[in-house]
Amino acid sequence: MQQSPAHSAPSAHSNALNRLNRLPIGRFHKVTLVAISFAYFFEFADINTFATTAPKLIKLWGVTIDQVAYVTSLSFVGMFFGSICAGAMADRWGRKRALMLTTVWFGAFSFVSVFAWDIVSLGVLRVLTSAGLAAMTVVAVIYVNEMYPAAVRGKYQAYAIVIGICGTPATNLIASAVVPLNDWSWRLVYLWGSLGILLVLFTRRLKESPRWYESRGRYDKADEVLREIEASVAAEKGPLPEPAPPVEETPSTRTPLRLLLRKKYLYPTLLLTVLWVTQTIGFFGFSSWAPTLLAKEGFSVEKSVFYVALTTVGAPLGSYLASLVTDRFERKWSLAAFGTVIALCGLLYGLTFNPVLIIVFGFLVNMFERGYTALAYAYSPELFDTRGRSLGTGVSYGLGRLSNAAGPLIVAALYQGSGYQSVFFFIAGMWLAGAVVLAVFGPRTRQAHAAARGTEAEAERQAVRAS
Repeated sequence: MQQSPAHSAPSAHSNALNRLNRLPIGRFHKVTLVAISFAYFFEFADINTFATTAPKLIKLWGVTIDQVAYVTSLSFVGMFFGSICAGAMADRWGRKRALMLTTVWFGAFSFVSVFAWDIVSLGVLRVLTSAGLAAMTVVAVIYVNEMYPAAVRGKYQAYAIVIGICGTPATNLIASAVVPLNDWSWRLVYLWGSLGILLVLFTRRLKESPRWYESRGRYDKADEVLREIEASVAAEKGPLPEPAPPVEETPSTRTPLRLLLRKKYLYPTLLLTVLWVTQTIGFFGFSSWAPTLLAKEGFSVEKSVFYVALTTVGAPLGSYLASLVTDRFERKWSLAAFGTVIALCGLLYGLTFNPVLIIVFGFLVNMFERGYTALAYAYSPELFDTRGRSLGTGVSYGLGRLSNAAGPLIVAALYQGSGYQSVFFFIAGMWLAGAVVLAVFGPRTRQAHAAARGTEAEAERQAVRAS
Protein backbone atom coordinates (compact mmCIF):
# COMPACT_ATOMS: atom_id res chain seq x y z
CA MET A 1 0.00 0.00 0.00
CA GLN A 2 1.30 3.44 -0.91
CA GLN A 3 1.76 5.88 1.94
CA SER A 4 1.61 9.63 1.93
CA PRO A 5 4.48 11.06 3.98
CA ALA A 6 2.21 13.76 5.29
CA HIS A 7 0.04 11.19 7.07
CA SER A 8 2.63 8.61 8.03
CA ALA A 9 2.14 8.40 11.77
CA PRO A 10 -0.45 9.09 14.43
CA SER A 11 -0.03 12.41 16.23
CA ALA A 12 0.95 10.66 19.49
CA HIS A 13 3.89 8.86 17.93
CA SER A 14 6.12 9.75 14.98
CA ASN A 15 7.18 6.11 14.36
CA ALA A 16 10.72 7.22 13.48
CA LEU A 17 12.32 3.76 13.62
CA ASN A 18 10.04 2.10 11.10
CA ARG A 19 9.68 5.13 8.85
CA LEU A 20 13.45 5.31 8.51
CA ASN A 21 13.86 1.54 8.18
CA ARG A 22 11.61 1.25 5.13
CA LEU A 23 13.41 3.97 3.13
CA PRO A 24 15.50 2.99 0.11
CA ILE A 25 18.98 4.55 0.10
CA GLY A 26 18.84 7.93 -1.59
CA ARG A 27 20.74 11.16 -1.98
CA PHE A 28 19.97 12.13 1.62
CA HIS A 29 21.79 9.05 2.91
CA LYS A 30 24.72 9.61 0.56
CA VAL A 31 25.18 13.24 1.61
CA THR A 32 25.07 12.15 5.25
CA LEU A 33 27.67 9.49 4.46
CA VAL A 34 30.00 12.09 2.93
CA ALA A 35 29.70 14.34 5.99
CA ILE A 36 30.33 11.53 8.49
CA SER A 37 33.21 10.24 6.37
CA PHE A 38 34.75 13.72 6.38
CA ALA A 39 34.58 13.85 10.18
CA TYR A 40 36.05 10.36 10.47
CA PHE A 41 38.82 11.23 7.99
CA PHE A 42 40.19 14.02 10.13
CA GLU A 43 39.59 12.10 13.35
CA PHE A 44 41.81 9.31 12.01
CA ALA A 45 44.17 11.91 10.52
CA ASP A 46 44.59 13.67 13.85
CA ILE A 47 44.72 10.69 16.19
CA ASN A 48 48.22 9.63 15.09
CA THR A 49 49.82 13.07 14.79
CA PHE A 50 51.73 12.75 18.07
CA ALA A 51 52.92 9.23 17.21
CA THR A 52 54.33 10.42 13.87
CA THR A 53 56.07 13.46 15.36
CA ALA A 54 57.37 11.84 18.56
CA PRO A 55 60.58 10.45 16.97
CA LYS A 56 61.47 13.97 15.78
CA LEU A 57 60.71 15.51 19.18
CA ILE A 58 62.95 12.93 20.86
CA LYS A 59 65.84 14.34 18.83
CA LEU A 60 64.76 17.99 18.79
CA TRP A 61 63.56 18.52 22.37
CA GLY A 62 65.33 15.64 24.07
CA VAL A 63 62.00 13.98 24.85
CA THR A 64 62.35 10.59 26.59
CA ILE A 65 60.41 7.36 26.02
CA ASP A 66 58.77 7.87 29.43
CA GLN A 67 57.59 11.35 28.42
CA VAL A 68 56.13 9.95 25.21
CA ALA A 69 54.34 7.36 27.35
CA TYR A 70 52.94 9.99 29.74
CA VAL A 71 51.63 12.22 26.93
CA THR A 72 50.03 9.22 25.23
CA SER A 73 48.54 8.00 28.52
CA LEU A 74 47.07 11.37 29.43
CA SER A 75 45.60 11.64 25.95
CA PHE A 76 43.50 8.58 26.74
CA VAL A 77 42.33 10.16 29.97
CA GLY A 78 41.16 13.02 27.77
CA MET A 79 39.40 10.52 25.51
CA PHE A 80 37.58 9.05 28.50
CA PHE A 81 36.17 12.40 29.59
CA GLY A 82 35.38 13.28 25.99
CA SER A 83 33.42 10.06 25.54
CA ILE A 84 31.41 10.56 28.72
CA CYS A 85 30.67 14.18 27.85
CA ALA A 86 29.71 13.16 24.31
CA GLY A 87 26.97 10.88 25.59
CA ALA A 88 25.54 13.66 27.74
CA MET A 89 25.84 16.24 24.94
CA ALA A 90 24.20 13.97 22.36
CA ASP A 91 21.31 13.27 24.75
CA ARG A 92 20.82 16.86 25.84
CA TRP A 93 21.49 18.89 22.66
CA GLY A 94 20.92 16.35 19.91
CA ARG A 95 23.12 14.18 17.70
CA LYS A 96 23.73 16.72 14.95
CA ARG A 97 24.69 19.63 17.21
CA ALA A 98 26.93 17.40 19.32
CA LEU A 99 28.66 16.12 16.18
CA MET A 100 29.42 19.67 15.05
CA LEU A 101 30.61 20.87 18.47
CA THR A 102 32.92 17.93 19.10
CA THR A 103 34.50 18.16 15.64
CA VAL A 104 35.12 21.90 16.00
CA TRP A 105 36.62 21.23 19.43
CA PHE A 106 39.25 18.76 18.27
CA GLY A 107 40.04 20.79 15.15
CA ALA A 108 40.59 23.96 17.17
CA PHE A 109 42.94 22.37 19.69
CA SER A 110 44.87 20.55 16.98
CA PHE A 111 45.43 23.95 15.35
CA VAL A 112 46.69 25.44 18.60
CA SER A 113 49.12 22.49 18.87
CA VAL A 114 50.99 23.99 15.92
CA PHE A 115 52.32 26.62 18.34
CA ALA A 116 53.41 24.28 21.19
CA TRP A 117 56.80 25.26 22.63
CA ASP A 118 57.71 22.20 24.74
CA ILE A 119 56.51 18.69 25.58
CA VAL A 120 54.34 19.96 28.46
CA SER A 121 52.40 22.46 26.35
CA LEU A 122 52.03 19.92 23.54
CA GLY A 123 50.90 17.29 26.04
CA VAL A 124 48.17 19.52 27.45
CA LEU A 125 46.93 20.36 23.97
CA ARG A 126 46.94 16.70 22.95
CA VAL A 127 44.78 15.83 25.96
CA LEU A 128 42.23 18.47 24.96
CA THR A 129 42.36 17.41 21.30
CA SER A 130 41.92 13.75 22.25
CA ALA A 131 38.82 14.58 24.29
CA GLY A 132 37.24 16.01 21.15
CA LEU A 133 38.35 13.08 18.98
CA ALA A 134 36.72 10.48 21.22
CA ALA A 135 33.60 12.60 21.70
CA MET A 136 33.16 13.00 17.96
CA THR A 137 33.53 9.25 17.41
CA VAL A 138 30.85 8.38 19.98
CA VAL A 139 28.39 10.86 18.49
CA ALA A 140 29.10 9.77 14.90
CA VAL A 141 28.55 6.10 15.74
CA ILE A 142 25.20 6.92 17.36
CA TYR A 143 24.18 9.23 14.51
CA VAL A 144 24.79 6.61 11.80
CA ASN A 145 22.97 3.99 13.86
CA GLU A 146 19.87 6.18 14.10
CA MET A 147 19.78 7.65 10.59
CA TYR A 148 20.21 4.56 8.36
CA PRO A 149 17.86 1.60 7.81
CA ALA A 150 18.67 -1.26 10.17
CA ALA A 151 19.30 -3.69 7.32
CA VAL A 152 22.21 -1.65 5.93
CA ARG A 153 23.45 0.50 8.82
CA GLY A 154 26.44 -1.76 9.41
CA LYS A 155 27.46 -1.50 5.78
CA TYR A 156 27.18 2.29 5.74
CA GLN A 157 29.04 2.57 9.03
CA ALA A 158 31.82 0.60 7.36
CA TYR A 159 31.63 2.71 4.19
CA ALA A 160 32.13 5.84 6.29
CA ILE A 161 35.21 4.30 7.86
CA VAL A 162 36.55 3.09 4.49
CA ILE A 163 36.72 6.75 3.48
CA GLY A 164 37.57 8.09 6.91
CA ILE A 165 40.40 5.68 7.64
CA CYS A 166 42.29 7.04 4.64
CA GLY A 167 43.15 9.87 7.04
CA THR A 168 45.62 7.55 8.81
CA PRO A 169 47.88 6.72 5.84
CA ALA A 170 47.44 10.28 4.58
CA THR A 171 48.79 11.66 7.86
CA ASN A 172 51.62 9.15 7.98
CA LEU A 173 52.67 9.84 4.40
CA ILE A 174 52.48 13.59 4.96
CA ALA A 175 54.49 13.21 8.17
CA SER A 176 57.11 11.07 6.43
CA ALA A 177 57.51 13.85 3.85
CA VAL A 178 57.43 16.99 6.03
CA VAL A 179 58.81 15.95 9.45
CA PRO A 180 62.40 15.46 8.23
CA LEU A 181 62.53 18.79 6.34
CA ASN A 182 63.72 21.02 9.18
CA ASP A 183 63.30 21.74 12.89
CA TRP A 184 59.83 23.29 12.63
CA SER A 185 58.17 21.35 9.78
CA TRP A 186 56.73 18.76 12.22
CA ARG A 187 54.21 21.43 13.19
CA LEU A 188 52.58 21.10 9.78
CA VAL A 189 51.30 17.65 10.81
CA TYR A 190 49.11 19.28 13.50
CA LEU A 191 47.93 21.94 11.05
CA TRP A 192 46.80 19.13 8.76
CA GLY A 193 44.92 17.45 11.60
CA SER A 194 43.02 20.64 12.39
CA LEU A 195 41.18 20.69 9.04
CA GLY A 196 38.34 18.63 10.50
CA ILE A 197 36.88 21.93 11.64
CA LEU A 198 35.64 22.36 8.05
CA LEU A 199 32.78 19.96 8.86
CA VAL A 200 30.80 23.12 9.58
CA LEU A 201 30.39 23.39 5.79
CA PHE A 202 27.95 20.46 6.03
CA THR A 203 25.78 22.03 8.74
CA ARG A 204 22.77 22.76 6.54
CA ARG A 205 22.87 19.38 4.81
CA LEU A 206 22.62 17.27 7.95
CA LYS A 207 19.34 16.50 9.72
CA GLU A 208 18.83 16.02 13.42
CA SER A 209 18.01 12.44 14.35
CA PRO A 210 14.22 11.96 14.44
CA ARG A 211 14.77 9.12 16.88
CA TRP A 212 16.43 11.57 19.27
CA TYR A 213 13.48 13.98 18.97
CA GLU A 214 11.15 11.05 19.58
CA SER A 215 13.10 9.89 22.65
CA ARG A 216 12.58 13.37 24.10
CA GLY A 217 8.85 13.28 23.44
CA ARG A 218 9.16 15.94 20.70
CA TYR A 219 7.02 14.07 18.21
CA ASP A 220 6.12 17.12 16.13
CA LYS A 221 9.82 17.91 15.46
CA ALA A 222 10.53 14.24 14.71
CA ASP A 223 7.63 14.13 12.26
CA GLU A 224 8.79 17.37 10.62
CA VAL A 225 12.28 15.99 9.96
CA LEU A 226 10.89 12.64 8.83
CA ARG A 227 8.62 14.34 6.31
CA GLU A 228 11.57 16.25 4.88
CA ILE A 229 13.62 13.06 4.54
CA GLU A 230 10.69 11.12 3.09
CA ALA A 231 9.91 13.85 0.58
CA SER A 232 13.53 13.90 -0.57
CA VAL A 233 13.71 10.12 -0.95
CA ALA A 234 10.25 9.84 -2.56
CA ALA A 235 11.13 12.51 -5.13
CA GLU A 236 14.15 10.46 -6.11
CA LYS A 237 12.93 6.87 -5.67
CA GLY A 238 9.17 7.10 -6.10
CA PRO A 239 6.24 6.43 -3.72
CA LEU A 240 7.14 4.97 -0.35
CA PRO A 241 5.58 1.87 1.21
CA GLU A 242 3.64 1.79 4.45
CA PRO A 243 5.92 1.51 7.51
CA ALA A 244 5.46 -1.13 10.19
CA PRO A 245 3.40 -0.16 13.27
CA PRO A 246 5.11 2.09 15.85
CA VAL A 247 7.45 0.68 18.47
CA GLU A 248 6.73 2.43 21.74
CA GLU A 249 9.66 3.84 23.74
CA THR A 250 9.20 5.88 26.89
CA PRO A 251 10.20 9.53 26.33
CA SER A 252 13.00 10.74 28.60
CA THR A 253 14.21 14.27 29.22
CA ARG A 254 17.40 13.10 30.92
CA THR A 255 19.44 9.91 31.13
CA PRO A 256 21.05 9.48 34.58
CA LEU A 257 24.27 7.49 34.87
CA ARG A 258 22.60 5.05 37.28
CA LEU A 259 20.45 3.87 34.37
CA LEU A 260 23.39 1.67 33.36
CA LEU A 261 23.07 -0.27 36.64
CA ARG A 262 19.86 -1.85 35.38
CA LYS A 263 20.39 -5.38 34.09
CA LYS A 264 19.03 -4.37 30.69
CA TYR A 265 21.94 -1.94 30.23
CA LEU A 266 24.63 -3.28 32.58
CA TYR A 267 25.37 -6.48 30.66
CA PRO A 268 25.98 -4.82 27.26
CA THR A 269 27.92 -2.01 28.93
CA LEU A 270 30.29 -4.48 30.61
CA LEU A 271 30.68 -6.54 27.44
CA LEU A 272 31.39 -3.49 25.30
CA THR A 273 33.82 -2.20 27.90
CA VAL A 274 35.84 -5.39 27.44
CA LEU A 275 35.59 -4.98 23.66
CA TRP A 276 36.85 -1.39 23.75
CA VAL A 277 39.52 -1.99 26.41
CA THR A 278 41.14 -4.79 24.41
CA GLN A 279 40.71 -2.92 21.11
CA THR A 280 42.13 0.31 22.49
CA ILE A 281 45.20 -1.18 24.16
CA GLY A 282 45.74 -3.54 21.22
CA PHE A 283 45.38 -0.92 18.51
CA PHE A 284 47.12 2.02 20.12
CA GLY A 285 49.80 -0.21 21.59
CA PHE A 286 50.63 -0.99 17.99
CA SER A 287 49.98 2.25 16.09
CA SER A 288 51.21 4.73 18.70
CA TRP A 289 54.46 2.91 19.41
CA ALA A 290 55.50 1.33 16.12
CA PRO A 291 57.41 4.39 14.75
CA THR A 292 59.19 5.06 18.05
CA LEU A 293 60.10 1.42 18.74
CA LEU A 294 61.39 0.89 15.20
CA ALA A 295 63.54 3.99 15.58
CA LYS A 296 64.84 2.71 18.92
CA GLU A 297 65.72 -0.64 17.32
CA GLY A 298 68.09 1.00 14.85
CA PHE A 299 65.88 2.10 11.96
CA SER A 300 66.24 5.77 11.03
CA VAL A 301 63.40 8.17 11.91
CA GLU A 302 62.67 8.58 8.20
CA LYS A 303 62.52 4.82 7.58
CA SER A 304 60.47 4.03 10.70
CA VAL A 305 57.82 6.62 9.84
CA PHE A 306 57.83 5.52 6.18
CA TYR A 307 57.45 1.81 7.04
CA VAL A 308 54.51 2.57 9.33
CA ALA A 309 52.98 4.79 6.63
CA LEU A 310 53.11 1.88 4.16
CA THR A 311 51.46 -0.50 6.65
CA THR A 312 48.52 1.85 7.21
CA VAL A 313 47.61 1.67 3.52
CA GLY A 314 45.88 -1.58 4.48
CA ALA A 315 43.44 0.25 6.74
CA PRO A 316 40.85 1.30 4.11
CA LEU A 317 40.83 -2.24 2.69
CA GLY A 318 39.97 -3.57 6.13
CA SER A 319 36.99 -1.25 6.45
CA TYR A 320 35.83 -2.30 2.98
CA LEU A 321 36.19 -5.95 3.99
CA ALA A 322 34.00 -5.20 7.01
CA SER A 323 31.35 -3.66 4.74
CA LEU A 324 31.14 -6.98 2.87
CA VAL A 325 30.59 -9.13 5.96
CA THR A 326 28.96 -6.85 8.55
CA ASP A 327 25.32 -7.34 7.47
CA ARG A 328 25.78 -10.90 6.13
CA PHE A 329 27.21 -12.67 9.16
CA GLU A 330 26.69 -12.49 12.90
CA ARG A 331 28.72 -9.48 14.01
CA LYS A 332 30.05 -11.12 17.18
CA TRP A 333 31.63 -13.96 15.15
CA SER A 334 33.09 -11.56 12.61
CA LEU A 335 34.63 -9.55 15.46
CA ALA A 336 36.06 -12.69 17.09
CA ALA A 337 37.57 -13.85 13.79
CA PHE A 338 39.10 -10.47 12.99
CA GLY A 339 40.53 -10.15 16.52
CA THR A 340 42.23 -13.55 16.26
CA VAL A 341 43.85 -12.69 12.93
CA ILE A 342 45.10 -9.37 14.32
CA ALA A 343 46.68 -11.14 17.31
CA LEU A 344 48.56 -13.55 15.02
CA CYS A 345 49.76 -10.92 12.52
CA GLY A 346 50.74 -8.49 15.29
CA LEU A 347 52.85 -11.16 16.96
CA LEU A 348 54.59 -12.02 13.68
CA TYR A 349 55.27 -8.30 13.14
CA GLY A 350 57.14 -8.15 16.43
CA LEU A 351 59.16 -11.29 15.74
CA THR A 352 60.78 -10.04 12.51
CA PHE A 353 63.29 -7.32 11.70
CA ASN A 354 63.07 -7.82 7.94
CA PRO A 355 61.73 -4.57 6.40
CA VAL A 356 59.56 -6.43 3.86
CA LEU A 357 57.95 -8.66 6.52
CA ILE A 358 57.49 -5.66 8.84
CA ILE A 359 55.50 -3.97 6.08
CA VAL A 360 53.52 -7.13 5.17
CA PHE A 361 52.48 -8.05 8.72
CA GLY A 362 51.93 -4.40 9.64
CA PHE A 363 49.70 -4.06 6.57
CA LEU A 364 47.62 -7.06 7.69
CA VAL A 365 47.35 -5.76 11.26
CA ASN A 366 46.07 -2.41 10.00
CA MET A 367 43.69 -4.00 7.51
CA PHE A 368 41.99 -6.34 9.98
CA GLU A 369 42.09 -3.84 12.86
CA ARG A 370 40.19 -1.19 10.94
CA GLY A 371 37.74 -3.85 9.79
CA TYR A 372 37.33 -4.82 13.46
CA THR A 373 36.70 -1.20 14.40
CA ALA A 374 34.07 -0.79 11.67
CA LEU A 375 32.30 -3.91 12.91
CA ALA A 376 32.50 -2.70 16.52
CA TYR A 377 31.08 0.72 15.62
CA ALA A 378 28.05 -1.01 14.11
CA TYR A 379 27.71 -3.61 16.88
CA SER A 380 28.02 -1.35 19.94
CA PRO A 381 24.92 0.88 19.65
CA GLU A 382 22.75 -2.06 18.58
CA LEU A 383 22.92 -3.52 22.08
CA PHE A 384 20.95 -0.57 23.55
CA ASP A 385 17.57 1.05 22.97
CA THR A 386 17.33 4.75 22.09
CA ARG A 387 17.21 5.86 25.72
CA GLY A 388 20.39 4.04 26.75
CA ARG A 389 22.25 4.13 23.42
CA SER A 390 24.13 7.38 23.84
CA LEU A 391 25.05 6.84 27.49
CA GLY A 392 25.92 3.14 27.17
CA THR A 393 27.99 3.64 24.02
CA GLY A 394 29.78 6.65 25.49
CA VAL A 395 30.59 5.04 28.84
CA SER A 396 31.86 1.74 27.39
CA TYR A 397 33.88 3.50 24.69
CA GLY A 398 35.21 5.97 27.26
CA LEU A 399 36.26 3.24 29.69
CA GLY A 400 38.07 1.54 26.83
CA ARG A 401 39.98 4.72 26.10
CA LEU A 402 40.66 5.32 29.80
CA SER A 403 42.20 1.85 30.10
CA ASN A 404 44.93 2.89 27.72
CA ALA A 405 46.12 5.50 30.20
CA ALA A 406 47.95 2.47 31.61
CA GLY A 407 48.67 0.91 28.20
CA PRO A 408 51.62 3.13 27.17
CA LEU A 409 53.16 2.83 30.63
CA ILE A 410 52.93 -0.97 30.36
CA VAL A 411 54.46 -0.85 26.87
CA ALA A 412 57.32 1.37 28.05
CA ALA A 413 57.97 -0.88 31.06
CA LEU A 414 57.89 -4.04 28.92
CA TYR A 415 60.22 -2.54 26.33
CA GLN A 416 62.74 -1.34 28.87
CA GLY A 417 62.50 -4.46 31.03
CA SER A 418 62.04 -7.32 28.59
CA GLY A 419 62.76 -5.94 25.14
CA TYR A 420 61.04 -5.13 21.87
CA GLN A 421 59.33 -8.48 21.25
CA SER A 422 57.63 -8.63 24.66
CA VAL A 423 55.57 -5.60 23.64
CA PHE A 424 54.03 -7.53 20.77
CA PHE A 425 53.27 -10.61 22.90
CA PHE A 426 51.32 -8.27 25.19
CA ILE A 427 49.45 -6.64 22.30
CA ALA A 428 48.57 -10.02 20.75
CA GLY A 429 47.29 -11.22 24.13
CA MET A 430 44.90 -8.27 24.38
CA TRP A 431 43.41 -8.92 20.95
CA LEU A 432 42.99 -12.62 21.66
CA ALA A 433 41.31 -11.94 25.02
CA GLY A 434 38.77 -9.66 23.36
CA ALA A 435 38.03 -12.23 20.65
CA VAL A 436 37.38 -14.97 23.22
CA VAL A 437 35.07 -12.81 25.37
CA LEU A 438 33.00 -11.77 22.34
CA ALA A 439 32.75 -15.35 21.09
CA VAL A 440 31.56 -16.64 24.47
CA PHE A 441 29.44 -13.79 25.85
CA GLY A 442 28.52 -11.51 22.92
CA PRO A 443 24.77 -11.24 22.15
CA ARG A 444 23.65 -12.04 18.63
CA THR A 445 22.07 -9.31 16.53
CA ARG A 446 21.68 -11.08 13.17
CA GLN A 447 18.02 -12.00 13.77
CA ALA A 448 17.16 -8.30 13.94
CA HIS A 449 19.17 -7.66 10.78
CA ALA A 450 17.38 -10.42 8.90
CA ALA A 451 13.98 -9.06 9.92
CA ALA A 452 15.02 -5.59 8.84
CA ARG A 453 16.34 -6.88 5.51
CA GLY A 454 13.03 -8.63 4.90
CA THR A 455 11.14 -5.43 5.68
CA GLU A 456 13.37 -3.43 3.37
CA ALA A 457 13.11 -5.98 0.55
CA GLU A 458 9.31 -5.89 0.80
CA ALA A 459 9.48 -2.08 0.84
CA GLU A 460 11.51 -2.12 -2.36
CA ARG A 461 9.01 -4.51 -4.02
CA GLN A 462 6.09 -2.31 -3.00
CA ALA A 463 7.86 0.78 -4.29
CA VAL A 464 8.47 -0.88 -7.65
CA ARG A 465 4.81 -1.96 -7.94
CA ALA A 466 3.62 1.53 -6.94
CA SER A 467 5.77 3.16 -9.59
